[in-house]
Amino acid sequence: MKQRDIAAYIIPTTDPHMSEYPADCWKYREWISGFTGSAGTVVITADKAGLWTDSRYFLQAATQLEGTGIELYRLMLPDTPSISNFLIDNIRPGQTVALNGETYSISDTRALGESLSAHGIKLDTAQSLIDMIWADRPALPDNKVMEMPLETSGKSTPEKIDEINAIAMRRGAQGTILSALDEVAWTFNIRSSDVAYNPVAVAYAFVSPAETVLFINPEKLTDRASERLRADGVKTLPYNQFHDYLSKLPDSYRKVTLDCAHTNTGIRNALPAGCAVVDGISPANHLKSIKNPTEIEGFRNAVTKDGIAMTRFYIWLERMLADGRRVTELSAAAKLTGLRSAQPGYIMDSFATISSYGPHGAVVHYSPTPETDTELGRDSLYLLDSGAQYIDGTTDITRTIALCPEPTPQMKADFTCALKGTIGIAMCKFPAGIRGCLIDAFARKALWDAGINYLHGTCHGIGHCLNVHEGPQSIRMEENPVILEAGMVMSDEPAMYRTGQYGIRTENMVLIKEVDQTEYGKFLGFETLTLCFIDTRLIDKSALTQAEIEWINRYHNHVFDSLSPHLTAEEHAWLRKKTESI
Repeated sequence: MKQRDIAAYIIPTTDPHMSEYPADCWKYREWISGFTGSAGTVVITADKAGLWTDSRYFLQAATQLEGTGIELYRLMLPDTPSISNFLIDNIRPGQTVALNGETYSISDTRALGESLSAHGIKLDTAQSLIDMIWADRPALPDNKVMEMPLETSGKSTPEKIDEINAIAMRRGAQGTILSALDEVAWTFNIRSSDVAYNPVAVAYAFVSPAETVLFINPEKLTDRASERLRADGVKTLPYNQFHDYLSKLPDSYRKVTLDCAHTNTGIRNALPAGCAVVDGISPANHLKSIKNPTEIEGFRNAVTKDGIAMTRFYIWLERMLADGRRVTELSAAAKLTGLRSAQPGYIMDSFATISSYGPHGAVVHYSPTPETDTELGRDSLYLLDSGAQYIDGTTDITRTIALCPEPTPQMKADFTCALKGTIGIAMCKFPAGIRGCLIDAFARKALWDAGINYLHGTCHGIGHCLNVHEGPQSIRMEENPVILEAGMVMSDEPAMYRTGQYGIRTENMVLIKEVDQTEYGKFLGFETLTLCFIDTRLIDKSALTQAEIEWINRYHNHVFDSLSPHLTAEEHAWLRKKTESI
């Protein structure tokens, strides 16, 4: 920093692909700070350093930062300055703040630059300082790709390329840049294990009517994959040639389309001066959010396998606790992973399991660590949010069960309020063409009536053997202009949290489908996909409507009918009892 006259340097968690989970070679923030949480940004000045992270990681960050000289800044607390305000307060006009533009999105760079510029502070986005000093930095992942055949993907790469080009042409663009790893994987029908929890390969792509190029290191491609890509009209070049390729785009590429919110600044800077950007949701992102019939059938297979694993897990857990044997949050999560891995087509978990007992359940997106691992007792609730990647689909499920002999009236009231929200989405019928925020209240009405709210979203998109958190659609309080469409697969996860006591979520996966056509137009609704019992011991039946009671009984009948053929006689009897009508 001294050599380059840099007054402050920013190190975010993100990688060049704006991934939720960066590969080891891009864990810059973890390397510089020792903090291993999945979210956080480090800022270093000449005389101080800070880490900004959210409430999930306050305890972990405080422990891991001890003795480093890096101060913890707790996000969302009233006395915590934003990163831009911290920089404005600590950097003088005329000085320079720097970052690696390949780890910062175009939109975030623009916002930060405008904020700093208003105070006379310069922003340099071309400084890769960590690369110069990280001597044992891991190499780029080189795992082989596996192909998603037509029987699994439901659509060929040439078909997908044609659809991407059609959208780009409607936007007045001559080409499309794909930098998100799941968009590249979907377009070219490939998967890999380069990144934790997401079965993707490290790669970029440029798609155009003139030529389509996949930038991926050649050793990752099997002979069969290389042959298939060639037959599909796809040219392959090494991963590190992507920026050079963009810089030499001919004048005929007057405009390219990319998503500024999810594309790194280095890519924008690599484009020729005469090439304009059409900002918008990536065509591939929109197209992959609408599942084709083959993908939908794959999801049905995946939730069945997941339901078998979940049933066997809860049987195991009941036995362990009844025998007085020790089970912790981490050992329970490991057991569930083992049961899932026994299912055919299992690849990996789809995110770090949220195995949370009692007060830990009230920490949104808590994930146990050796420092926080707690033994499951018999006096509170156990919230388990987990999922898996199968070759035919991705799963995401949360169940909250009572481990205490008799749930308290408060537990039942809270559980039922949140469950009414899950059912509210499941039973919702809405006109085609609306946005998610317009139906979010279906999930929150019962909670609001009780003076309760949750601050995270209600529903996120789910990829097909891809990222469990997938856009562009969502259902949440905040405005998202993306229209909900038939074929989208989403989570359904209203929740409530009592700090210091417990958390509650009943999360199912749902499929948007057409349910009616009237003189007023087409109406859409949700089909619940997830197959797992709901703990009826926690339900206050008096707080339910008759329609809600019927939904629960119908759902439980469906769970039993779908899973029982795959279970042993003992498991069959256990599930029959768990799914009895209320």
